[in-house]
Amino acid sequence: MSDGRTGDGAGRGNPRGPVLAGRDGELAVLGAVAEEALAGRARVVQLVGNAGMGKSALLDHWLDGVPRFRAARVRCHRLQRDFAFGAAHRLLHPLVTAADTADTADTALRTSGAHTETLTDLDRLVFRLARRQPLLLAVDDLQWIDPPSLRWLAHLVNRADAQPILVAVTTRTGERPAPGDAYDALVHPAVCRTLALEPLGPADVARLVALEFGEPRPDPAFSAACHAATAGHPLFLRALLCDARRGGVRPTEEGRERIRSFGLPTLLREVRHRLGQGSPAVAGLARGLAVLGDGMPWSLLAAYCGTGEAVVRSAAAELHALGLLGAGDEPRFVHRVVREAVLAEWPPQEVGAAHARAAQVLYLSGRPDEEVAAHVMAAGPVPGSWPLVVLRRAAAEALRRGAAETAVTYLRHAVFQPAAPGERARVLLELAVAASHYDTGLAVSYGTAALEGLTDDAARSEAVGVLAYSCLMSRGGRDGGPDLARLAAELGACTGDGDREPSLRMQALTEWLEFECPSVRVAERSERRVVPADLAGHTPGERQLLAVRAFGALRAGEPAERVTELLERASVNLPAFSPGLFPLHYFVAQALLYVDDLDAAGELCGRLLRGSRDTGAELLASWLLVYRAAVALRRGDVAQAAAVARTVSERACAAGEVPYRMTLDTIRIDAFLEQGELAEAERIAAAHSATDPSGASWEWPRFLMSLAALRTAQGDRRGGLALLRECGHHFEAAGTVSPAIGPWRSRAAGVSLLLGYGHDAYALAEEELERARRCRIPRAVGVALHAAGQVAGGAGGLELVAEAVDVLERTPAELELARALYTLGGGLLRRDDKPGARTALRGGLDIAVRCGASALARSLQQRLHEAGGRAGSRGASGCPLTAGEERVAALAAEGWSNKQIAEHLFVSLRTVETHLTGVYRKLRIEGRRELGPALRALLQRR
Repeated sequence: MSDGRTGDGAGRGNPRGPVLAGRDGELAVLGAVAEEALAGRARVVQLVGNAGMGKSALLDHWLDGVPRFRAARVRCHRLQRDFAFGAAHRLLHPLVTAADTADTADTALRTSGAHTETLTDLDRLVFRLARRQPLLLAVDDLQWIDPPSLRWLAHLVNRADAQPILVAVTTRTGERPAPGDAYDALVHPAVCRTLALEPLGPADVARLVALEFGEPRPDPAFSAACHAATAGHPLFLRALLCDARRGGVRPTEEGRERIRSFGLPTLLREVRHRLGQGSPAVAGLARGLAVLGDGMPWSLLAAYCGTGEAVVRSAAAELHALGLLGAGDEPRFVHRVVREAVLAEWPPQEVGAAHARAAQVLYLSGRPDEEVAAHVMAAGPVPGSWPLVVLRRAAAEALRRGAAETAVTYLRHAVFQPAAPGERARVLLELAVAASHYDTGLAVSYGTAALEGLTDDAARSEAVGVLAYSCLMSRGGRDGGPDLARLAAELGACTGDGDREPSLRMQALTEWLEFECPSVRVAERSERRVVPADLAGHTPGERQLLAVRAFGALRAGEPAERVTELLERASVNLPAFSPGLFPLHYFVAQALLYVDDLDAAGELCGRLLRGSRDTGAELLASWLLVYRAAVALRRGDVAQAAAVARTVSERACAAGEVPYRMTLDTIRIDAFLEQGELAEAERIAAAHSATDPSGASWEWPRFLMSLAALRTAQGDRRGGLALLRECGHHFEAAGTVSPAIGPWRSRAAGVSLLLGYGHDAYALAEEELERARRCRIPRAVGVALHAAGQVAGGAGGLELVAEAVDVLERTPAELELARALYTLGGGLLRRDDKPGARTALRGGLDIAVRCGASALARSLQQRLHEAGGRAGSRGASGCPLTAGEERVAALAAEGWSNKQIAEHLFVSLRTVETHLTGVYRKLRIEGRRELGPALRALLQRR
């Protein structure tokens, strides 16, 4: 290392600590892991063991032996678990400070280091530092780390695939930090080497006996007695040897009998004994340091003890002489057990009072809110108005940094602090906002409680908005909360002319509820109902209502130009997401999806995803992944849709299921059908067999369309037709008539034709074409033309199909285009126009292969063979590469690592590995070195 250890471990007397014994094997493994990191592969090493097993001592010893790394170390504490990114900041701050001193010109580094707040910012900072010198980030007592810092470490290791970064952590056996997902990702065997520290063996105990007593050859029987008395536990062993030496025992055969009768005094008793030898000032300092924590400034310790700084420093020297305080400029106990021993002497009520005093001292000294809040929470209710202010400010800062769970922790304690009338309800509202990031059950509970105490209409409107957003993200059903439709209608009606914004918000929420749950209808509407012409889009309320109205116009089948005009007014310079803007982003996203502006939809999804990661909004991120899968499927990219859908379905959220499970499963069923995996599609569909349609949301008819396609593919055409008619009934009842959202008639027309119901098929196809021409969305028109051409047959039908191809070629609807080309090729083949048929079928096959639609590709390939042609987009083995395989292979050929590909395509590592395995097999190559030439040869054959 260039300058020794930094971080919480700096400034102690002897940096190497006690000489180690029995850890040669662990040190060898640590050295090997360090070499892997120096080779440019981010690695993690974890030391696991019971308290006192020597994890910290081993970490200290090893850190002094890795000179090629610039190392930083932090020790986590129980009291600091609620400091959002606290461990990350304490770990990186010395590095940034040193970097500033070494290179004052690097202003960008200083700026990011001083105000690092998000996962991306922290990663960027660490990567900059790693480019200067390999980094070793050591975290002691990981079980007490704050959740945001833990998430960052896992995120860093996942992103730093080619960076010389090594993360070393120690963890107590049987304890783990929360949340479990981030911890599991950090210590996953793919990136982490875990070393379990076991008790010392007899030979290692003998070595420590020799070192402690200064005897090169202690009596073996004496060493064996020490091993038997302590079972090789390093901390207990050192305490026993120290007490035995002080008691005049020598490591001889005679001393063996004495060691057996000497016994092992508890460490707590030893600490109490030493403290009893000091002055009252020593006891006061020990209590202050135990409450405030290690590393506190001398001035704060003096303020807490109610004495001068000189007195405190004198007491510190005495405490050091007693062997309880470490050497160095910063006051800190030699071991955490000293702190535990001091606190164990106090009754619980006195500990609470001590924390209350610590909080007040820190508050008056201007310490950060999170630091003060930790003591407020440990103290319980604290007199005065300032504790509530501190907790709320700490919660706001935690939420801004993306630590929603930490914000909820602060606010839960704030609820029990003394507060003015009505203030508690506002704290409950803030709790609902914070909880809505990751647990809708909590959010609904707190939001409902807040409504009972809020009297201000604006605050009540905000509470209803949070409840509505939580309803959107709910994973366990939408029952059990307040009647949002009634509340929204009441609040919208009672606001006066000067309160137009809350009224607009409530109107938007009311109309959202009617869409979300078609069974919900508000009996009475306000006579002041705003029409779109009155909405300029200048205020959040206007834009929220415009977004709802844009999607409403889309559902009603109004012309696309009208929908786009409303959408543009709602979405110009779209701000970052917040629950207070709901449902603005939601309906903008839905409208973009169904008007086929998929580029804008993808850009919006990516921007919101980046924001959700920085703010820790887990539920929003899960829903956005569902939306990303839907966008991919609308593009026809079956492989990506399936991969993203599988990723989000496996995503473990803090409180259970992901949002919009039925929509997610609908996407997965569609993707499996395109891939010809009927058994997998049936497995997913079976999970919804007990769904009650009467309580289902707008997701239900979309699910029925996919289920009908599955039944038809399985050969149950009558069952499929019945499901499509039921789907149409639900769409009509909900007011959704646009074929851009629910093209059930074109599908029913095709199934009716197969069943011999020609008249019904013709009527369904004609009605869908009429509605599609009215809404003027090209995809809907092309799909309807295709269905009408199939039903009509003959020369007239072929003309309609050709027109469908012409329309669909100008849309992103690739799968629909491939299907239309299949029908066109079949029609041309029946007219004996084989060249024309081959052209159409080969174009459709290329699209189907690129999309990963295996079932359609096989049908096109068969019909192309009948037309006398052969496929051109195939691998050497005769199997076409899927679109997902081609995408992964192209990036791998450019030198991207598996992790980089996974992050870029937002798929799992397993998906990347599976795709590459398939590519190697289909191209008949051995690995990456042959990938580039094989891909170029494949493109030349197309």
